[in-house]
Parts: sequence; C-alpha cells; structure tokens
Amino acid sequence: MKFDAIVVGGGVVGAAMARALRGLRVALIDAEPYTAPTPDSTQATAAPWDARVYALSPGNVRFLQDLGVWPETGLPRACPVHAMSVQGDTVGSHISFDALRSGVSELAWIVEDRALREALSIRVQQQDDLRYFSGARAVSLEQGTNSIVLTLAQGQRLEANVLIGADGANSSIRPLAGLNGRDEPYGQTAVVANFSCAQPHQQIARQWFTGGPVLALLPLPGQRVSMVWSLPDADASRMCSLTAQELCIEVMRATNACLGTMACITAPRAVPLRRMQAARSIAPHLALIGDAAHCVHPLAGQGLNLGLHDVRDLSAAILGRSVVQGVGDWRVLRRYERARKEAVLVTSSMMHGLYGLFSTTDPLVKRARQHGLNWVDRLPMLKRQLMQHAIR
Repeated sequence: MKFDAIVVGGGVVGAAMARALRGLRVALIDAEPYTAPTPDSTQATAAPWDARVYALSPGNVRFLQDLGVWPETGLPRACPVHAMSVQGDTVGSHISFDALRSGVSELAWIVEDRALREALSIRVQQQDDLRYFSGARAVSLEQGTNSIVLTLAQGQRLEANVLIGADGANSSIRPLAGLNGRDEPYGQTAVVANFSCAQPHQQIARQWFTGGPVLALLPLPGQRVSMVWSLPDADASRMCSLTAQELCIEVMRATNACLGTMACITAPRAVPLRRMQAARSIAPHLALIGDAAHCVHPLAGQGLNLGLHDVRDLSAAILGRSVVQGVGDWRVLRRYERARKEAVLVTSSMMHGLYGLFSTTDPLVKRARQHGLNWVDRLPMLKRQLMQHAIR
C-alpha cells in the first residue's frame, strides 16, 4: 500500500498532523482501537469528566480552527483562561498575568483530552485519501533511497515518501529510526484530577511553587477545576491512595482553600514525568513530532503546545515545498528541523531551569527567586513579552 505520508500515533498531535496534510494520501496508524465519537453535543456535555486536560495557546486554537477541528462556538466544555496567578514558596512571592493587559481576549483555553480527540477523529474520518489503521502497531521500518516502508504487527507493509512519528514519549518509531537521545526521569509524578469547588474560579489559572512540588488549578466550566500536582514519586503514590475526601483536604490545605470546599469529580491519575530529547528530529524520509521528539516538565503546560507547533511547522514545510521536491525530501525535513530546534531548546531549557530553581533548598537561591518573581511582576513590558511568547 503506497501513500504520500504515514503518520504513526492517533493521539491529538498525530491526528492533527494527518488533518494538516489533507490533500495528500495519508495513512494514520493508531495503536488504540477505534472508538466512535460522541454523536451530539448534548451527550458530550453529559459525559463523565476527563481527568486529563490541556491548556492550549490562542495561536494553537486558531490553528485547530483552520483545520476545521475547533468550531467558532468552541469545543464542548472548553473554558477560557482570563488571568493567571503564580505563588512562590515564600510569603509575598507572586506574579500575575492578565489577558486584557497582554492585549488578548484570553491567555489560554482549557479543554479535555477526550473532547479534542473526538473533534479530530470526526475530521480525519471524513478526510479524502486518508486510510485509518485502528489497533495497529508498527514493528519495523526500512529506509530506502526514495521512500520508507513500515511493517505493522498484522503483517501489512505500507510505503510512503515520509513517515512521521507522533506516537508519544514511549515512541516505537524513535528507536526503530535510531534516534533515541537524552532521557532523564525527574523523579516526580503528576497527579491529575478534577474537582467541584464552592467558590467561583473567575477563569483564573492558579499555580503554587512549593519547594519542588508544583500545584496548579486550571478553570473548567462552572465551578470546577482541574488539578495538576507534580510531586516526588512516593508522595504522588500516597496521594493516589487517598480517599476522595482525604485528597480534597490535602488540596484545600495546599491552596489555603482559596476556592472554598472542594469535592472530587474524577479519580486521580498518575503520570510519570521525564525530560526527553531525541538525538535528532529527522532521519531520511522520517520526522518526529510531539512527545516522540521531546518531553518537557508540565509546570507551564507547554507539552501539547510544543507538539502542535511541530505540526504547524512540519505541515508548512511539506505543503510549501517546491514542485521538484518530494514530500519526504531531505531539504524539506531540514527546513522543519531548523524551524523547531531553537524553540524546543528554549522551552525545554526554561522548564528544566524553573524546575531546578524552585526545587533547590539553598536559602540564597530561595531569596533570589522570591525577589525575581516580584521584580518581574512590576515590569509590565517584560510580562507582556513573556505572554506574547506563550500565546503563539
């Protein structure tokens, strides 16, 4: 079976990549069995809440709108973020951001993983010249002079001019292509869960740095929030073993009950954290995107945003190639690699640096970071530049 492009990975980044390449013959390989999307918005809004949520930048929301994935009315249960409040680990250490002062209508959109996947699934299932392989797993690849051949566990052999690995942090494509690179566990696990709260969140995303652990409460529609609490592995394991009431007490204590009484509406989930960077993001007739290429600490919610920027730059390089260049031409893939190298390095280094800055117990560093947060908070031009970078 011959295609222009094979995309391995049926998650948000992989499905967005397949959608961005509409007009080409595309194979989308998804290791998960196909699940039909919710048939209408009424059922979607009544479905159980998904503990996994994303904070999407306005720039990436506009990109999803261009793909026909994010309607003008928004996705079900998506919530805008109008302000952000960050507390340091010492009294008076604080920085805040406001959408209006940043010159935008919102700083981010919080959306459930399920809602985004279903919206993408609807579009790719309707896409002309797209072949969807559900419950399929890649087992080998052969890189030739003019094409690449992927063999699936079921025995099918697919040939294309370019293969795009979008199969996450535990990618099967990355080692098959010989692109494994640096992989450093943080010794932390993110505990995620959703809560209802007695007080309105006012569309404010709140974050607390507490000397290593990082706790965030992200606004959901109504008086609900999504929690992401990055903790040492042992503490995270303990949190996941608590009863719903005990977990609520822990969260309320850590946040000084800023949203009043809380109640769990989803069971906690644990996600091990790591910093990973592939040796390269390209090989002959092959490119890596999203978590298959790089993993960063989630303290600023930039993981999926980085992945969607990969999709934007790779699809722009492929669709904007000259008439004499093939879809997987080395010059096309190099254009993508050059476009992403600096941005990924800066974001990864920044997240790792912040993790190190707030996890150290050195008293001099603690004092410096307290003053640093307050100093930045008093410089509106610098804050505006930081937000303009984050909302792209």
